[in-house]
Amino acid sequence: MDISALLLVCPLVFLGGFVDAIAGGGGLIALPAYLIAGLPPHLAIGTNKLSSTLGMAVSTWKLARSGFVDWSLAPSPALAAFLGSTGGALLALSLPAEIFKIILLILLPVVACIVLRSKKTDAPACSMKRSRRMLILGACALTCGAYDGFYGPGAGTFLLISFTAFAGLDVRSAAGQMKVANLACGLAALATFAAAGEVDWILGLVAGMFGIAGHYIGASLVVKNGAKVVRPIIVCVLCLLFVKTLWDYLGPTAA
Repeated sequence: MDISALLLVCPLVFLGGFVDAIAGGGGLIALPAYLIAGLPPHLAIGTNKLSSTLGMAVSTWKLARSGFVDWSLAPSPALAAFLGSTGGALLALSLPAEIFKIILLILLPVVACIVLRSKKTDAPACSMKRSRRMLILGACALTCGAYDGFYGPGAGTFLLISFTAFAGLDVRSAAGQMKVANLACGLAALATFAAAGEVDWILGLVAGMFGIAGHYIGASLVVKNGAKVVRPIIVCVLCLLFVKTLWDYLGPTAA
């Protein structure tokens, strides 16, 4: 394994976990970390799925133990998320690496803008027939899962917003359901990319430990105006990725 990739990726994945614990959007740092380190796009996505799934498993377990997860509702969105993520990952793997890289570079700033501008209000729960709620949760999870398998960053935010806006859950309940569905997304995408040989297991496992550490430290700190701290960090990482990509195309080695 390239030690220089390890030294570059691990601090950024730690920073991604720290940012995610404060205000969300950590995937917008973690995925570019692998691309900046020079991993091909499919391998970068697959390895990021490994490290991010480790963090999601820990945070999901913590929320479940605290009683945030309604297990009677969880199976429907979890199964839908798993199926959607598998389909999204298969679609990503079907695209040539160079085309997929261009798509990633277009998606990164777009998703960053959506995530950073989203307002997660603490809306109260709305009354709704249980069967209808489960159907809506499944539809939202299927759609967001397909996006997560194809790309990933911001999927948790999209799940949380859709669960509150369309399924009528309060933020506390939506957060629990989101974590279970997001974990299902991660496991499905990881299995799909791993089956295609697009996971660097050593790098992903080591980086995943750093991501978990970032989550714990970020969650233990009380940071006021977290979005103001997160925004410049994400912008800096995205700028670094674009400079690196531009150098790859136009630099002396491009010829």
